[in-house]
Amino acid sequence: MTVLVFGGSSQIGHYLLPLLSARDEPVLALSRTAHAPAPNVTWLPGRLPDAVPMVEDISAIFSFGPLNHLAEWLQQAELPHAPRVVAVSSMSADSKRDSEVPTERELSQLIRDSEAALAKACEKHGSAWAVLRPTLVYGAGMDKSLTPMAQRAMRTRVFPLPAGGGLRQPVHAQDLAHAALAALDNAGAAGKILAIGGGERLPVGEMFARVRRSLPVDTLPLPIPAWLLRTARRSVGKLRGPLSRLEADLIADNTEMTRLLGVQPRPFRPDPDCWQAPV
Repeated sequence: MTVLVFGGSSQIGHYLLPLLSARDEPVLALSRTAHAPAPNVTWLPGRLPDAVPMVEDISAIFSFGPLNHLAEWLQQAELPHAPRVVAVSSMSADSKRDSEVPTERELSQLIRDSEAALAKACEKHGSAWAVLRPTLVYGAGMDKSLTPMAQRAMRTRVFPLPAGGGLRQPVHAQDLAHAALAALDNAGAAGKILAIGGGERLPVGEMFARVRRSLPVDTLPLPIPAWLLRTARRSVGKLRGPLSRLEADLIADNTEMTRLLGVQPRPFRPDPDCWQAPV
């Protein structure tokens, strides 16, 4: 039997593939680009939802890409062995539900609709499924939130520190990989959408300050006052959503996830390696 991984080259896949390669089942990882061979992992060219090669005897599926594409493929795929499915969604399903930006509200609705479509497609195959909804993910130098800020600061030697009182709960991609594997193995996770955040909640300002302290170079701190952020929020359309959430708590309740999966995510203690993408 075979484990099929969509998004093996993602930040979560980077940590999951070594865990899977240590197990007995062969692993096939789908990617749009070529990758170097890895122990017990075979890379296949393809993409969701319309360019997935035929794979027989699938026992489990992991997905770290767009849920709507996974659900579309699952709906029409032939999966006679009812593979277990573990997918990663996003806390944006909740945090952007009432955003003042229409496109963010639409994204939130798309995520929730995709989760429902995934459940329906799995029901068609008789497949157990579980979905993880993480908070802000970091750790492999591939995220679109903290890593760009860290890399820009290393280039310019200036680190902006925006004002904001909201709480954050960054979760390391490696902890997500462990949670995904535990969700596969634990029958109690079947049919559940599980929120998962890091092991620590901290104010926005402290999160940024820790990123700055983790950098391998010295940077000049540049505090950005609240009045300037309000001005930017009104005048720069693409910043309205992110700036509006600086005072909001973007956190997760890990209680059910930890009870079912036994995973205790680490506190937010980034190091320089967190901001360097794997070679």
